[in-house]
Parts: sequence; structure tokens; C-alpha cells
Amino acid sequence: MDTPPLEPGLYIVATPIGNLGDLTRRAGEVLAACDLVACEDTRITGKLLNYLGLKKPMRRYDDHAGERDREHLLAEMVQKAVVLVSDAGTPLISDPGYRLVRTARERGIAVTSLPGPSAAIVALSMAGLPTDRFLFAGFLPSKAKAREDALRGVAGLDATLVFYETGPRLIASLEAMAELLAGREIAVARELTKLHEECRSGTAADLALHYAAHPPKGEIVLLAGPPPEQGPPDVASIDEELREALAELSPSQAAGKVAKAHGLDRKALYARAMELK
Repeated sequence: MDTPPLEPGLYIVATPIGNLGDLTRRAGEVLAACDLVACEDTRITGKLLNYLGLKKPMRRYDDHAGERDREHLLAEMVQKAVVLVSDAGTPLISDPGYRLVRTARERGIAVTSLPGPSAAIVALSMAGLPTDRFLFAGFLPSKAKAREDALRGVAGLDATLVFYETGPRLIASLEAMAELLAGREIAVARELTKLHEECRSGTAADLALHYAAHPPKGEIVLLAGPPPEQGPPDVASIDEELREALAELSPSQAAGKVAKAHGLDRKALYARAMELK
């Protein structure tokens, strides 16, 4: 591949998440022209380079890389073009690289990012869930308590939630979602861009039953749509909330608390709180 030389610096290159045909022409050109490739697994990146007919020096840079590894790469960038790739998709998206990029920028080293495949964006674009507001939250914790705490932390967000998950942990995550994200539409996108690509939607409980009967393989993107819209609370419910608040608060404070929770008129609620009191 005959390409012009690259200026020294750090090049962030997105690689295919499954289908090698998704590598962009520009990504191929930068890989062909670079001096060094920093990667998570030299075996996986070696297969991509072989597909492109390239032989490049590779250096491992993964979640276990320390300051010494980072300093070696930063020193190389001063005079060479160093490419950073992950095993699949866009580097830094639930993959190592944040500290490397941040330090390079602090030291005035040029950083260039090439757009390309990202499993989160592919899944979001095909799941049929709202995309005007979304939160990418990375991998859910493997421990049950930490997983539940993570879901509680985002349960109130009026947005589509996007997580990465593994096959062995999918059912546990779906069961937690059934309890903590009740009412949200859930989608499971797996094997994206590959032969057995799948995107299945439904309730968390139904999807948990499905995958219990059909154990999933491959890498997974787990999505939860926004909470369902709720109509205004009825008078009886508001009165009950006011009575509970009045047990501990003044009528003014109780009215303010309930008004804030439901977006209701505070003065009207204050008048009702005085009646109830």
C-alpha cells in the first residue's frame, strides 16, 4: 500500500467489530504508513495487519499497562507515528487509552482520531429505541450488589441506556433490569456485523427467559429505552403523599416537596396541605 509518510504523533484508529470489510480506507492507509502499532493483543491485531498485507512493529498496551509502558510509547511519539488500536471498535470506548491520550495532549504531542466502527453506536442505530438522548455506561459490574447500585444510579434518567455485557452475565443483568428498570423496553444486540448478528427486543423478564433457554455467545450490547411516560397522579395519590410529608414537615415544606416531585403548582398544594393538616 503506497501511502505518504505520517507526521509524528498519536493516531487513534477504529478497527472492525466483526466484519473486516468495515475498516475504513483512511484507517488502512494510516496503518500502512505508521511506525508502530500499540494494541491490546498482538495476536488479534496481527490478524488484521495480515489481512491488509502489512507487517508492523507492535507493542502491547492494555488494561494492565503501567506508567512505564505509557512513557515508552510517549517517547516514541516524539519522532514516530504511533497508532493506537483496541481489539475491536473505537479505542478508549470501554478500552484502554485514556491516560495515554491525556498525557500526550498535555505534552503537546499531536493526537489524531480516525472515526470508525463502534459496537455501541451500531447497536443504538438498529435497536429501534430513541436516540435523541442516550447514555453509554460501559460494562455493568460483575458482582450483584455493584450491578444493582449501577442500575439504580441511572434508573431515573430519561434517556436510552447503553451497556456492554458478556454472554455468561447477560441473564443476571436482565433479571436486575426487570426489577430496577421496570417498564423500559430492552434490546439485546449481539454478534454485530458478523454472520449470526441478532437484535432482539422485549421486556427484561421475557428476554431473560429467552436467553436462559438459548445461552448467548459473543459480545453483547444491552440497551434500555427511556422510562414509559406517566400521566399526572390522581388526587388521592397526591393527598396520600402530602399526608406522609406532613408527618415530618411543615405544610410549606410538604407542598414544596410534592410539587417538585410531580411538577405541580406549589401554591395549590400548600392550600391543600393546610386543609389536610
